[in-house]
Order: sequence, then structure tokens, then C-alpha cells
Amino acid sequence: MAATAAAWAQPVLPPQALPGDLIFRKGTEAVSDAVMAVDDGEFSHVGMLVRGPAGWQVVHATPAEVPGRADGVVLDDLAFYTDPARAEHYAVYAVRASAAEREAAVKAALAARGEPFRLAQDGGTYCTALMWQAWRDAGVDLQVRFTPLAIPLLPGNYLLPSTLQHSPRVHALAAPALARAP
Repeated sequence: MAATAAAWAQPVLPPQALPGDLIFRKGTEAVSDAVMAVDDGEFSHVGMLVRGPAGWQVVHATPAEVPGRADGVVLDDLAFYTDPARAEHYAVYAVRASAAEREAAVKAALAARGEPFRLAQDGGTYCTALMWQAWRDAGVDLQVRFTPLAIPLLPGNYLLPSTLQHSPRVHALAAPALARAP
């Protein structure tokens, strides 16, 4: 029974998922609530799929999710990123791009590891901006607009998760059907 429970807990990606695809989630943290307060979409956070030696990973810009780890651009295992402690739900969106563009976008996102997590200040980035910049560096225009927000102490132009989700260059991948235990 324990092995079945452990297998069930493993995250499942659509079989057509590729490195560079975007993985959106609705987070469980207070910062997710703040994002949802200004964005009427279904997700509060986004990262990029990376195929690592031990399986799928996600590069993303986030406030610290691990004690002792600084806020910033990090690379996490897919299971950590999608764990119910951090994600109410998640979905994968494919970016319409060539294999070379995908490789360049992943390389650009990974090159940002260690960059601080910052919303409206220079010298850092946040989740959607990291994805937009990585694809831009790869030569792919996601055709999105930044939204002006009058957030107290942090006014500025922001790329909201729902705006990125609805880019004409991305589309949702169907989640695989999960078999229920008898």
C-alpha cells in the first residue's frame, strides 16, 4: 500500500511536455494570495520545465520556499514544485518554438540562477518576468503586455500570470488521465 501511495504522489506531466514549457501553479503561500488579489486568473506562479539527469526539474523565481535559501531564481525537482504543500493545482503550457529556441530559453533561464527575487526593483526578477525574458533571449516574442499596477510601495508595470498563460504563443497541454485505485 505504501508503494502505491508513493507512486500516486509523484507528479504527472502530459506526455508531450518538453523542456522550456511553462508550468503554472496556484500556490499556497501568502505571496500567492497577493498575486491572486491583483490577477483574476487561475494561477499565481510559473516556472520552466528542465530535463535533469534524475528527471524533470523546474527553474523559477520565487520567495524562499526552503529555510536558509535566499529569495531568487532556483532549480527545484518537479515533485517539490508541485507538492500540495506549495501547489493547490498546476498545469503545463507548451510554447510554440523550435528545438533550438527551446534549448536557448532553458539555457537563459538556468543562467539566471542565483539572481534575486524582486518585483519592482532593478537587479532581480520575478516568476513571469523570468519566463518572458528567457524566451525573449531565445528570440521568441511571447506577445504579452505588462500591466500597470498601483501596488502600495511597489507601483510599476507587471507581467501577470494570466497574461502569460493567455499568450498567443502558448497553449495548454492536456493532462494525462489518472487511474483511480480500486
